[in-house]
Amino acid sequence: MNEMKKSVILFGLTMLTFAGCQDDFLTIVPETSLSSATFFNTEADFQQAVNGVYVPLRNIVNERAWLLGEMHSDNTYYARNILFGATEQQEDIADFAIPSDNGVTTNTHVLNQYRLDYRIIARANQVLSRIDEVAFDANTKNNLKGQALFLRGYAYFELVRYFGSVPLHLTPVETRDEAALPMAPEADVYARIIEDVEEATGLLPPKSAQEPGRATSGAAKTLLANIYIARQKWAQAESLLKEVVQSNEYALMPDYADAFSTNTGNKNNGESVFEVQFKEGPDGLHGNFLYRFMPRPMAPEELVTITGTANPQPLNGEGNNIPTPDIIAAYEDGDLRRDASIDYITIEGSFWADKTYPYIKKYAKTHALHNNHGINWPVYRYSEVLLFLAEALNEQGKAGEAENYLNQVRSRAGLGAAQGDLREAIYRERRVELAFENKRWFDLVRTGRAIEVITEYGNRIKANPLAYYYPEGAAPRGNAFTNISLYYALPAAEADLSPHF
Repeated sequence: MNEMKKSVILFGLTMLTFAGCQDDFLTIVPETSLSSATFFNTEADFQQAVNGVYVPLRNIVNERAWLLGEMHSDNTYYARNILFGATEQQEDIADFAIPSDNGVTTNTHVLNQYRLDYRIIARANQVLSRIDEVAFDANTKNNLKGQALFLRGYAYFELVRYFGSVPLHLTPVETRDEAALPMAPEADVYARIIEDVEEATGLLPPKSAQEPGRATSGAAKTLLANIYIARQKWAQAESLLKEVVQSNEYALMPDYADAFSTNTGNKNNGESVFEVQFKEGPDGLHGNFLYRFMPRPMAPEELVTITGTANPQPLNGEGNNIPTPDIIAAYEDGDLRRDASIDYITIEGSFWADKTYPYIKKYAKTHALHNNHGINWPVYRYSEVLLFLAEALNEQGKAGEAENYLNQVRSRAGLGAAQGDLREAIYRERRVELAFENKRWFDLVRTGRAIEVITEYGNRIKANPLAYYYPEGAAPRGNAFTNISLYYALPAAEADLSPHF
């Protein structure tokens, strides 16, 4: 078994690295060689262990989820650099051209997402397998256990949506044989996710009683409702979402732009249901996704107009997660979210004839350090709770009630009541309200529109590459949009270690 496999599956057996996720639990404790058999003895031990369960989320949202969930859709694309050839695997994701053979792929981004989710699961399993054996305050224990269950459920929800059937690890792995489990049917994975997250809803405190940044009962209910919606269990989703609404723990921020954190403030605000925590500085808790989303090559004097840093540096290579003409056209006239979500930058060194690119503005917050910021990433916002509720109600024939929740979101955006087919109106609203929050691909899949929408999108790019940031004379690769499928192939590096796929 290679060392990476050990680090993913056997967390806690040889080394624990504990780091937190929000100001009070963002402190890194130095790495210490610890045995899982001797470590889990006190409340403080379990607190540190649960902090460690959150840690992979930063890597996931900073480096992976936007590739697999947003660029792998019709919302964003890459800004082609014909002189830069090191981004082929990212292009494969955006172009629906990921090479696969016998159900596996060598794409490194797919591999890293898979391993990071299993790292969360492995760490959660360590906590859950031992926490009931140690005596300490019952309320604290329930809180920590609920967080571990929430995070394990969230990680499996990512895996089942990306891959379908996956191995179902529910206990710590202590031998080589235990590391390679058979593939669990998708229905079994969902059943376990529901069991975990349902238990978490009863263990976690509400947002007002929880340390900022940690999972709450409202976050668990929202996640569980999302799972039920993915399974088209509309009544169950409705009940949970109404509990979140009636809790009075959340509200829409009056200004859409204020729904997102700044570099140092506005974190876990009134609209935030769950967000991944970052902190600018040298402690390794920062993000740099804003830089990953910039069109390139960009000169320092161009970049600083967005970042405001004292030490701007040039950005080379190929731009990623660039808003497409399709998402820009999806906003209605007068929608205040368009200018809050998308802005434009002129890049004189660009190979694209137009040179003026759109970029994602909702995360463009000024900060001090180049390539190092503390902007949090939104996973669930209250506006999505309202849109989920509108969808769940409408699918049960309760259109009048559904319109109320849908129009709350539209009103904040400066728009009137939705017109036309209500189901399509909800789909459109989700697209613009949640643009660039890694929701689009999952929405296309669960609503049965992925193949049709992406096929048409690919045809538009191939027919008019200039409109999609290709330089004059450049064209999409021959394999572009030749592998449009609902699931990612499993990572080949993991298949090498398992006889089951």
